[in-house]
Amino acid sequence: MSIINKSVAVLVAGTCINLTIGVLYAWSVIKKALVSDWGWTHTDASMPYNVAIVVWAVALLAAGIMQDRIGPKKVITLGVFLVGSGMLLSSQMPQDSVLGLTITFGGIVGTGIGFAYACVTPAAMKWFHASKKGMISGITVGGFGLAAVYLAPLCSTLISHFGISQALLILGSAVLLIGLPLTRIISNPPAGYVPAAPANLPAAAAKPQSQREFSWRQMVRTRQFYFLWLMFVFSSSAGVMIIGNLASIASDQAAIANPAFLVSLLAICNASGRVGGGMLSDKIGRTNTMLLAFALQAVNMVLFASYQTEAMIIVGTVVAGIAYGALMSVFPSTTADFYGLKNYGANYGVLYTAWGVSGFVGPLLAGWAVDTTGTYSLAYTISAVLLAVAIVLGLMTRAPKDADEQEGELVADNA
Repeated sequence: MSIINKSVAVLVAGTCINLTIGVLYAWSVIKKALVSDWGWTHTDASMPYNVAIVVWAVALLAAGIMQDRIGPKKVITLGVFLVGSGMLLSSQMPQDSVLGLTITFGGIVGTGIGFAYACVTPAAMKWFHASKKGMISGITVGGFGLAAVYLAPLCSTLISHFGISQALLILGSAVLLIGLPLTRIISNPPAGYVPAAPANLPAAAAKPQSQREFSWRQMVRTRQFYFLWLMFVFSSSAGVMIIGNLASIASDQAAIANPAFLVSLLAICNASGRVGGGMLSDKIGRTNTMLLAFALQAVNMVLFASYQTEAMIIVGTVVAGIAYGALMSVFPSTTADFYGLKNYGANYGVLYTAWGVSGFVGPLLAGWAVDTTGTYSLAYTISAVLLAVAIVLGLMTRAPKDADEQEGELVADNA
């Protein structure tokens, strides 16, 4: 297989793997059924999702280190296996077992998603020129966000015909049958491989640039890392909250009887935001794209409580999906810009712990707000405040100096 064909094959296979493991983006449909069919509280029904997000982030950190040492193929294969088998085990849990579903779905599926998701983007990015980092990142993570386009209506249909348990059994089987063969295609480029610059790239951009190659230990000694980490927590919490509760929000605020179409719409906008945000960041810069996404989402959160009709819920869903999606492609490419590709797996794994924190806090905040006050309004307000803080931090964030210069400054400071 030629280099060009191999690079495209890795990109397509990685994106398709993300399409098969994106079950979390259809959780709001499952959660709604847990509340209505099994009698769970909103807080209980959010727990497997919340735990899956935290475990996903921790697993991604471990997988980032593992792939830098043993390559992506083995880690992705294990990840896909855990997602499928975890869903099969989830299908066997009793209706009253919140703990059981939290362990099988939150723990096992969450671990599998972290392992697979961690390796797809870095493997694909290494096959393409640096000027395409945003676009490649957007395409691969876009596949994960796009999964809910088919998973939300599929979950809704399966649950209505067969119940929650059988739906999980069918979906888990499909993950194993489709995802495992795709993992055989994934690999890193051969040693010494240098991606060719695009033909239409300006000469200045095509020249080799100063390489910032930080280890994760060097990365966490820069103030930029902590700015990025906090920005990631504060900005993504709103998007994760909407993703995990959209079906309930639509039913409660606008009396939409069958909100599964909104979950699919959110997924389309999420995926579009990932690809579009990645491509936009290649043009106008990562920080500018982040700030734009922060501002859009902040305004959306301020207004979300006033969305009382189907049309307004649709508008809020579109904005939430695009803004959140943009973040999920810009943060990976920013990590590569700031800290290099050599240790990208471990570096982004460390940064991605921020998403795990936001993924627990956002949905938990939503569940607490609706159980306590009867509405999501307080959760929207807190999310808007956090996004405003992220904007301030974004205005303060600049790329760090090269690793060797950073080390020199640290040695001088400690002398």
